[in-house]
Amino acid sequence: MKIAIIGTGYVGLVSGVCLSDFGHEVVCVDKDPAKIDALTHGKVPIYEPGLEDLLARNVEAGRLSFSGDFASAVSSADAVFIAVGTPTRRGDGHADLTFVYEAAEEIGRAITGYTVVVTKSTVPVGTNAEVERRIKAVNPDADFDVASNPEFLREGAAIDDFMRPDRVVVGVSSERAADVLADVYRPLYLRDFPIVVTDLESAEMIKYAANAFLATKITFINEIAALCERVGADVKQVSRGMGLDNRIGNKFLHAGPGYGGSCFPKDTSALARIGQEAGMPMRITEAVMDVNDRVKRRMIDKVIDLCGGQLSDQRIVVYGVTFKPNTDDMRDAPSLTILPALVGQGAEVRVVDPEGRREGETLLPGVTWFDDPYEAATGATAAILLTEWNEFRALDLARLSDRMETPRMADLRNIYDPDAVKAAGFAEYVSVGRA
Repeated sequence: MKIAIIGTGYVGLVSGVCLSDFGHEVVCVDKDPAKIDALTHGKVPIYEPGLEDLLARNVEAGRLSFSGDFASAVSSADAVFIAVGTPTRRGDGHADLTFVYEAAEEIGRAITGYTVVVTKSTVPVGTNAEVERRIKAVNPDADFDVASNPEFLREGAAIDDFMRPDRVVVGVSSERAADVLADVYRPLYLRDFPIVVTDLESAEMIKYAANAFLATKITFINEIAALCERVGADVKQVSRGMGLDNRIGNKFLHAGPGYGGSCFPKDTSALARIGQEAGMPMRITEAVMDVNDRVKRRMIDKVIDLCGGQLSDQRIVVYGVTFKPNTDDMRDAPSLTILPALVGQGAEVRVVDPEGRREGETLLPGVTWFDDPYEAATGATAAILLTEWNEFRALDLARLSDRMETPRMADLRNIYDPDAVKAAGFAEYVSVGRA
């Protein structure tokens, strides 16, 4: 099957590479000539484990290519996936659909035979109906169907998520479109992965509902963590006791500095806006957004308290600034709230992150970057564990404390055992949700 992917961002690139590995002939289209040239030469612009090797393998096999020729890629495709960005629109919190609608109109002008136009981007309910309207407006004679196929990729584990999904959601309005999507995902059908076929509107809503619920779990345990600190409970024990209940589950019940990334912040904001426009306010989602912001500010207070109430002249080493490990994504990362506050209050901030420097140098002015965690700790008066990269899960704590001027640690991911940290020479240690 011939497939065109419009957009070579995170979702588009991962989807295109994985679909080519299914055996399809895939062309990934982008308007940026430099990006197309880099991808053609095997240079991947994002950090995602395994992606570069999988891309190279499928390019070599002749199944995957990259192009700036929109019309040529679309005109020969059986299915065209829209995988462009839908960032939060300034001013109202809604998803900005400008790129989606531009892509739809260009697709409409390029269609030459029956084509299924598949929206992969995360879009509000009703977007696919508007995509259909816009295609018809520019090409009334076009033979096509619109489908919704939201993505559920976790950064850092995206390839496995695509190849071994919990489920694939397909929203369609015709059997003809359903048959095409069945061919696209036939390798998953054959391995009995669940394929959920719905109407367009339900598929659109599933994506937002899923992400809002996961954000709610994270925020709930973070609020419980704050209460644990007040009453003397241990949030790690509480989350374990909760998570062993099969109705709850243990995933997304790890206390920390709040959620961030490319999905949860913008999708909770968009869902809240959808509810407002429909006259059905999403009160829980709105509360989740508010509490998540307060969680980040509470982490700042933890660091200030650890440093004796003031940050001027403090030398603080921060381990991890990406929103999660195994990604270089800095979008809405807690670090973007916490570190500027530390710098703004006079601290000298040193940063170590395996993949965050490329974006972080622009997003975090005023910090100093290090590659070696122990060099960064030399003369430091406090250490903050902010992202749980594997490199930071087994630090030589004694060596770290010896390097520091004042051995103090804020473990905002609850990586370490408090007794072990103190035994290694740290005078003060604070974590999240543990008294």
